[in-house]
Amino acid sequence: MQVVDTNIVVNLLMEGPYSDPARALYARDPDWQSEPLLLIELTNVLATVVRKLAYTLDDATAILNNAQRIMAPGLRRVADHDVLNAAAHFGVTGYDARFLVVARAIGTRLVTEDAKLRRAAPDLTCSLAEALAH
Repeated sequence: MQVVDTNIVVNLLMEGPYSDPARALYARDPDWQSEPLLLIELTNVLATVVRKLAYTLDDATAILNNAQRIMAPGLRRVADHDVLNAAAHFGVTGYDARFLVVARAIGTRLVTEDAKLRRAAPDLTCSLAEALAH
């Protein structure tokens, strides 16, 4: 089981600098968990690439459908009070705190390529490279 944030799913389903390791992690362990915010953030990423004409609406829709299929079984809603406490404790946004709260609730680390988030919560996060090394 892996807890992932939006940047990992983006790299899994779209071409990016971490696509190969994201795909390797998914191939090794497809049980990915996250907070429902992930799909909202992904929708925003897809709307941006469609607006910039980097992807067609049909392509973006297919990516969103694939993300929903992959992530729906593992989406875990967390309590807003827990998110607020985590955001204050780690000094991160409420958005990032949602992913941290999921990782803490499951008892594992959040896989993220957000270096600032990893610095803020090193005991609750790891990079793709670190996740693949375990």
